[in-house]
Amino acid sequence: MSTVTTHEAFVHPALFYGSEQEYTQQTVAFLREGLANGEPMAVAVPGPNLDLIKAGLGGDAEGILFLDMTEAGRNPGRIIPKVLRGFADAHPKGRVRIIGEPIWAGRSAVEYPACAQHEALINVAFEGRAVTILCPYDEVRLAPEVIADAKVTHPTVISGEGCESVSDAYDWQAVVDRYNQALAPASDAAAFSYGGEDLPEVRQFALAEAMRLGLVGERLMDVELAVAELTTNSVVHGGGCGTLAIWAEQGQLVCEVRDAGRLTDPLAGRRPPERDQLGGRGLMLVHYVADLVRVHVGDDGTTVRFYLSL
Repeated sequence: MSTVTTHEAFVHPALFYGSEQEYTQQTVAFLREGLANGEPMAVAVPGPNLDLIKAGLGGDAEGILFLDMTEAGRNPGRIIPKVLRGFADAHPKGRVRIIGEPIWAGRSAVEYPACAQHEALINVAFEGRAVTILCPYDEVRLAPEVIADAKVTHPTVISGEGCESVSDAYDWQAVVDRYNQALAPASDAAAFSYGGEDLPEVRQFALAEAMRLGLVGERLMDVELAVAELTTNSVVHGGGCGTLAIWAEQGQLVCEVRDAGRLTDPLAGRRPPERDQLGGRGLMLVHYVADLVRVHVGDDGTTVRFYLSL
């Protein structure tokens, strides 16, 4: 497998595999190529696949950062800032090589749109950087629609036999737009409409509802922090007011903030802010504390919905 040429900057291939043997053979070849080039490398894939790669590398696994993506990337919205950028920014000189597998068969239908957008946004997040990110996809266990999306979010594709080709379907913006889906709140959601003078009350409302619905311990602090950030953004950047809705579904607490603001940066919440930057941290903090974040930008404003396991 050869995925890097000297004139390329960012390289982002999808690897389609149909067996553990293909998975191990291609990922290990990818990493051995990086070892030969002296590149810093990280692997963020689901736990069982970590074991396959480590076994395939044997003693060569030393010095590679290994992360279980089901933990580090449970919320796909924090993979770019915390996992990928976290590693790449720590190695600013020379090329960095990463395996990232953010989509696996256990991902839910609620999570998938954020996963697909994540894969699309990698292309703009790393544009012009000397980074190679290989994204494996299980052709057997993943739905055909997921495999089709991977061909749209990756400029090149690699087969399980190692054959590489240009994707004629590549159009990352199309996937971002397609999964910018309207989010309808639950019919039994408790709601609170707020303005600037109501920020303390809306936080207390969120805490009271979260406790009533069964959230406990440190997760209550996560709700308070996330609601505080989002409602303050509504007042400062979203027309001065908004509506918070909160409910429970399928073992999760769901909080949603709607306001008249319009997010114009597709990487909002996924791009680490510059050290002297004013603002831009609120949505990223929400990504860090929540298990999942969904965002919809429409003609009438922005909806941010976050999920926490009960």
